[in-house]
Amino acid sequence: MMTSKNLIYIAGPTGIGKTEISISLAKELNTEIISCDSRQFYKELKIGTSPPDDKQLEEVKHHFIYNKSIHDKYNVGMYEDDAIKKISELFTDKEYLILVGGSGLYADSIMYGIDKFPKVSEKVRSNLRNAYEEKGIEFLQIEIKRLDPEYYSKVDLNNHVRLLRALELMKSSGKSFSSMRSGKKKNRDFNTTIINLECSREHLYTRINNRVEEMLEKGLESEVYNLRHFKDLNTMNTVGYKEFIDYFENKISYDVAIEKIKQNTRNYAKRQITWINNQMISWNSINTQYSNKIINEIIKKL
Repeated sequence: MMTSKNLIYIAGPTGIGKTEISISLAKELNTEIISCDSRQFYKELKIGTSPPDDKQLEEVKHHFIYNKSIHDKYNVGMYEDDAIKKISELFTDKEYLILVGGSGLYADSIMYGIDKFPKVSEKVRSNLRNAYEEKGIEFLQIEIKRLDPEYYSKVDLNNHVRLLRALELMKSSGKSFSSMRSGKKKNRDFNTTIINLECSREHLYTRINNRVEEMLEKGLESEVYNLRHFKDLNTMNTVGYKEFIDYFENKISYDVAIEKIKQNTRNYAKRQITWINNQMISWNSINTQYSNKIINEIIKKL
């Protein structure tokens, strides 16, 4: 595509330093940042989702940070529409824009577009959610395997939200979820460069553990406590929140809750790395652990 407009996607697992690097890059390129982190949309989740802090938000203009409430209905299709509109507006006077965030599906929606699916029956949705609450995630996994073995082999089987969504669509339409995914990429009027940040697993895990400790110092426990009455919202099924909810309900001890937050964050990082390796068509890797000139390295790849 012949265009002078360029979207730079900063990819990488949680905790690797995407926020700091994207801000430095935005300053260098005199541009703005589009967030594709599906939990940083929510203004009530100000600590546990590790969004940019107030100082960072002042340094560089960010979009799609704190733009929604946990009580709002918002999904990837709505985000795609909103974000593409905003990107088109910003490209009227910007040569570069930066996309950053670890929510792979949301990043995909911007770079390639997502399929539009049929409307889901409310009865089907209610029945499936009740079955999930009664029988657990194993029920969803079995149903996915029975109805769509192809999707079963690809999906993150520990992501109950994604499993529920696929089952809702299949049971509402009578079609397999795989057959509803066209795989066709939408034409975008901008170029995309993917920069994948990497480091050793040991280094990443140390960063994750340290970040959890920083969130605790900032008041994560109090933040979750004040939101505990909304525990059944999908947005609250987030690492750092669901573990403290279990602690408040006396299901686990405080020490176990903290260790679970660290472990679940590390597991999430591993899934993100797997997704990047499986989904990305072509990308440029930069090792954040050993490079002192990361921004210069990124600019060379543009």
